Amino acid sequence: MKKPDWEAIESAYRAGLLSIREIASKNGITDGAIRKRAKKENWSRDLSEKIKNKSDELVRTKEVRTKVRTENSLSERVLIEANAEVIANIRMEHRGDIRKARNIANALFEELGTECVDIEAFKKLGELLANPDQNGRDKLNEVYMAVISIPERVKSMKALSETLKNLITLERQAYNIDDTPKDNSVGQLSDLMDKLSQEG
Repeated sequence: MKKPDWEAIESAYRAGLLSIREIASKNGITDGAIRKRAKKENWSRDLSEKIKNKSDELVRTKEVRTKVRTENSLSERVLIEANAEVIANIRMEHRGDIRKARNIANALFEELGTECVDIEAFKKLGELLANPDQNGRDKLNEVYMAVISIPERVKSMKALSETLKNLITLERQAYNIDDTPKDNSVGQLSDLMDKLSQEG
């Protein structure tokens, strides 16, 4: 017959988590034998309260950790959402500003186009409005004629092309469009206008 492991039995008895009958059954002896030994060696079932207290402490610790993790997650989510909203508002404002600037640039292109369609009419207008001084000069009319001249029109075209190029780049960034065309046709147009203005 296997000899009882009295050290293990004593530990289980002192812990107080199992009944004496359960301890006896696990170790193949009678509960009376355990009671007799406990009385003889003065065992006490005094650890159950300590174990319960320790268990309660562990539960509280886990609850606190779970709560802290949850609160941190909530704080992080709120922080992310708040910052994302700020950035989204800024990007929407940028889109609006870029759209306004493009409308202005397009209006200036239209104006320049109208001027180029019938440049002779603008020259005649300048001649009709001419008002020379006693020396035969009309400085205001000279400025007007210079503005409608080919070099000035080419310079305006170049400036507007450069503006449009920059606006398109900004617009693509604001709308997060990454597949920017590689041919850079707007940039090429700007370079061409630059060359033409220098020749003029």
